[in-house]
Amino acid sequence: MEQLEFASKKDSVTRVIATSGVFQIELLEQVGENDFNALIEISKHLAQEYGQKAILTKATIHRYFNKKGSLPFIARYRGDIIGYIVGVPIEELSSEPWARMDENYGKYDTLYTYAFVIMTQYKGNGYAKMLKRVFLNWARKRGSIRYVTGHVKAGSSSLNAPDIQVINRTENWQQTGTTFDYYRRTLNPSGGQATSYTTI
Repeated sequence: MEQLEFASKKDSVTRVIATSGVFQIELLEQVGENDFNALIEISKHLAQEYGQKAILTKATIHRYFNKKGSLPFIARYRGDIIGYIVGVPIEELSSEPWARMDENYGKYDTLYTYAFVIMTQYKGNGYAKMLKRVFLNWARKRGSIRYVTGHVKAGSSSLNAPDIQVINRTENWQQTGTTFDYYRRTLNPSGGQATSYTTI
């Protein structure tokens, strides 16, 4: 019943959260079919680093983007979707051993960064930083979320922040042939840094 109701919705329901010139970030309240192809194409930018499992399908879009408790945002440049970030409650990943071993599993206070991508040609403009900052700020606003976790390549400079702790390391993560670190970021409820975009 839920899938039939979902399939009838063509247009996404979004809310503009931040803008900077021709760039804007939107909270995805419901992904419609008209945006499926764009999201799937963008996800292919993740495949080389994160493996084929990173490529979205209609089923994974429905499961992770439209799931209650998820926190999905899209980035647009001149109206076109150029990237996205989606956090899901870690409990949604119960089939993953590393998720079940997280000490906060079952507490419903942790969002896992399921995917985070900006298309290659738009990198280097600060768009990824803005998208990540909006995501973290909204995770803080939820109140019940204390941590954001995710996987990045081992030794990534993004792990050097004082609020980030590496929890474990996995060799050949998702059959990529690459070692990845599983990190936990502690959210500071008091605040955030100054932003260079306009919040709507």
